[in-house]
Amino acid sequence: MAIRDITSSELALFGDIVGRLASLPASADVRASVFGDIMRLLRADFGASYVWHAATGESEHPVNHNMDPANLRRYGEWYQYRDPMTAELRRRRRATLVDAVIPRRQLERTEFYNDFLARDGLHHGINLFVFDAAGRRDLGDLRIWRSRRRPDFEARDLDLLDALCPFLRDALLRATPADGALTARERQVATLVAEGLRDRDIAHRLGIGFGTVRTHLNRAMDKLACANRAELAALMTRRGAAPSALM
Repeated sequence: MAIRDITSSELALFGDIVGRLASLPASADVRASVFGDIMRLLRADFGASYVWHAATGESEHPVNHNMDPANLRRYGEWYQYRDPMTAELRRRRRATLVDAVIPRRQLERTEFYNDFLARDGLHHGINLFVFDAAGRRDLGDLRIWRSRRRPDFEARDLDLLDALCPFLRDALLRATPADGALTARERQVATLVAEGLRDRDIAHRLGIGFGTVRTHLNRAMDKLACANRAELAALMTRRGAAPSALM
């Protein structure tokens, strides 16, 4: 793929992003680690990144770039249910301009634009939704915007995001193992590690032997590609392990 209109410094930045994605550990927050530099690469002003969860039908775990956190909370609580274009953007499975799925004049007449997007100055948009190789599991997305005074995104930006997509997919797959990778007991032990409990405390809480705790812990670290319990704790925390998982 020949990407047009890219400076030598941007080409170096692209290579740095790719190298970083390849070396991030399983415990890393992939989106937060590279989102700011992807924004620079696309010469963008604003951005947010979410993970869409099929079980809830909601976009969750936002990563923010230059947007008002209170506005993102409003998206989570209200505007995602009145979002006129994101479902179609998800279906495209590749970098797509917002204007390709909803005419700009139509978008500008919506509550979503006037009370959410325009509040932070978002006007020109480009989105990428990353899925596993089978196309069944949503791993995360990039929702990237420029202000009204800036030019719209172009083929250059679509090509850059599509070129980054396989590297993002690989890094996100390492950091978000498939559902059910852990047994129920392994998940319980891993969740309690994330809460800061020691192995003997976990054994007492679950009514199992100390050696059994270590066995479940080691298996969980192996399955999730975590080098130590600190990485496991960070990964479980980022995945939103909750006390309800212990029931």
